Amino acid sequence: MNKTMIDENMEIRLPSVMIVDDEECIRETVYELLASEGIDTVVADGCEQCLQHLRNGFTGVILMDVMMPGKNGWQTIKEMRRYDLLSPRQMIIMLTALDTPDQQMDGLQDVVIDYYITKPFDPSQMIKSVRNYLACLRHVQAGV
Repeated sequence: MNKTMIDENMEIRLPSVMIVDDEECIRETVYELLASEGIDTVVADGCEQCLQHLRNGFTGVILMDVMMPGKNGWQTIKEMRRYDLLSPRQMIIMLTALDTPDQQMDGLQDVVIDYYITKPFDPSQMIKSVRNYLACLRHVQAGV
């Protein structure tokens, strides 16, 4: 379980990364990239798995695909809000093949970082961005 709190073994869990993407090859590629850097990562193939990770206490950076079948990334974020699963211990970054922000972001600026990682992505830039946002979350957690 990925929790940013003290678990039953008195171990403090740091923020991690959740990859939400319907494409298995993207999930696996990003997972392997981040895992090779020692970044704790979980995957979700869409809205329902994402919500389940959040219900289980996930905190950290959420890399959310914009275009997914069923509920897209924006609809997934609305579901997160609807079920009160958003917190300051999460940062959402959108993964997209689009070059410009999506108009569906309207009304969600308060929960989505004004940042997109475009596909195909540069692996070194992805790692740098994720590390920067994880550092921000650690500061929030520490009350800095």
